[in-house]
Amino acid sequence: MKLATLNDDTRDGRLVVVSRDLSACAPAPELARNLQRALDDWPLVEPHLRGLYDELNNGKIAGTMDFVPAECRSPLPRAYQWADGSAYVNHVALVRQARGADMPDSFWTDPLMYQGGSDSFLDPHGDIPLGDPDWGCDLEAEIAVVTADVAAGIDARRALDGVRLLMLVNDVSLRGLIPGELAKGFGFFQAKPASAFSPVAVTPDELGEAWRDGKLHGALQSEVNGQLLGRPDAGADMSFDFGQLIAHAARTRSLVAGSIIGSGTVSNRDAEGGPGLPIAEGGLGYSCLAEQRSVEVLRHGAARSPFLRAGDRVRIEMLDAHGLSIFGAIDQRVVAA
Repeated sequence: MKLATLNDDTRDGRLVVVSRDLSACAPAPELARNLQRALDDWPLVEPHLRGLYDELNNGKIAGTMDFVPAECRSPLPRAYQWADGSAYVNHVALVRQARGADMPDSFWTDPLMYQGGSDSFLDPHGDIPLGDPDWGCDLEAEIAVVTADVAAGIDARRALDGVRLLMLVNDVSLRGLIPGELAKGFGFFQAKPASAFSPVAVTPDELGEAWRDGKLHGALQSEVNGQLLGRPDAGADMSFDFGQLIAHAARTRSLVAGSIIGSGTVSNRDAEGGPGLPIAEGGLGYSCLAEQRSVEVLRHGAARSPFLRAGDRVRIEMLDAHGLSIFGAIDQRVVAA
């Protein structure tokens, strides 16, 4: 099943059910006017939504609307919880190696996670406001899951039962602000402005074999100004699956329905286990500019790629085996704030 949130000038938008090919949509029943309401009452609401989804795909609904991703909010325009992990430890290792920092062994056994701002998310086709070019604006292409209610202390295996939906993420990062904040020993805040999520959120069963072992398998494509930055496989080199990430977040607290857990920047090693090559050299490329710049430092002694500036465009998307978009595309422009 595929769901989206249209902008109707309310804080939480209007929930719609979207056809499998993303061509059409139909309003959800009133008992699920927005996605958070649907998640709160999922056992009651889900059968109604699934019935509508089946009718939509079979052409049995009169008066459907064209689905226009540019009219969408993030599926949850605001959420009770947005906790982003760093499950692709290869990404962390490369960034730290490029700046000459050691990486603790525990990073391979205990997930990194920060609590992001969830009171307001950017629209998937909305602008990315940038107050100062020297802040080093970067995209981060990621996968995220939306959970049911999750009990504190849950184990990783049972935590996977709490995955309700999957989405793509652009976790916007301000690289120039990160070192100063981390040096304080209190984590990210100003360096992590509002993120954006894909136009469409998808139930795990809809993904078939692409969703297995708590991971989403498939190439996650990132573009900057129409040029392919990366297409790493989101199911490869993921050191912690989503069950482990959810269990980590819920170790000492319960999570409420509608909590969003992110994977961190998707990153692949090369065939020999070293830093991946850029697209231009036949590699799978990168899901953020910081990783590309880190590889440039390691290979050439200095970073060559600039961070995002006003006027730059970012696109993040995942295609299925038939070349069709699964979640719709995140397609954003950086603007001077």
